[in-house]
Amino acid sequence: MDLTDRTYVVTGSASGIGAATTALLRARGARVIGCDIDNAEVAADLSTPEGRRSLVDQVNGFGPIDAVLAIAGGGRTGLLETNYFGAVATLQGLRPLLAQSPAPRAVAVSSTSALAPADDRIMRACLDGDEAAAVALLAADPSAGGDTGGYGIAKRALNRWVRRAAPTAEWAGSGIALNIVAPGVVDTPAAAWILADDEVRTAVETTAPQPFGGFPGRPEWIAELLCWLTSPDNRFVTGQVIFADGGSESALLGDLHWR
Repeated sequence: MDLTDRTYVVTGSASGIGAATTALLRARGARVIGCDIDNAEVAADLSTPEGRRSLVDQVNGFGPIDAVLAIAGGGRTGLLETNYFGAVATLQGLRPLLAQSPAPRAVAVSSTSALAPADDRIMRACLDGDEAAAVALLAADPSAGGDTGGYGIAKRALNRWVRRAAPTAEWAGSGIALNIVAPGVVDTPAAAWILADDEVRTAVETTAPQPFGGFPGRPEWIAELLCWLTSPDNRFVTGQVIFADGGSESALLGDLHWR
């Protein structure tokens, strides 16, 4: 895959899946504008409105872009702020610049944690764009969302936002493919708290098995899928939540969606 002459914006580029994707894109000839809290071309904190505006402003200074990969996230702090509001602000804020490309593509990274039950009140606040209400509701009930908590809620809301936005005039109507990749447990710094404790690791692996590829997965495997979805070769895939999880989603849900 030759990506020469294409410019990609990658959030969360300094580590984990973001770093693996950045390396793969550059190896295939792309120009990559890395975005992270530090150690990146664009330094911005997506957990704050100011940081999100700064990211969009800085990226606009680089000129035309061809793809946006909203990978930044995490499972310990700023759960709703970074994983949902930061991702959506990145995609929405850069969409006008992206629309100028002859082959514009966008993708966000979710998680199999989105399969967990989600608090409807917090979900509605997220989808309504009411960040203050969503954060306050989660703070008042940290147990909302069960084992995956606010992280799972944020990723589930992100899935729903992309599903709603992808077929609209602003996205598909402008020739922009917009998809979600939902990884299982991958060997990244964000998953270190799972992998470092044998008891936690066993519990997670038992609850959400990954029969194909093993546990944990590798960030390079997710990067390959992200790279294709945001390439000109993707001419017909949009609005999809693609689980790159070693079979975890299908093992947990079976044929639920097809009954």
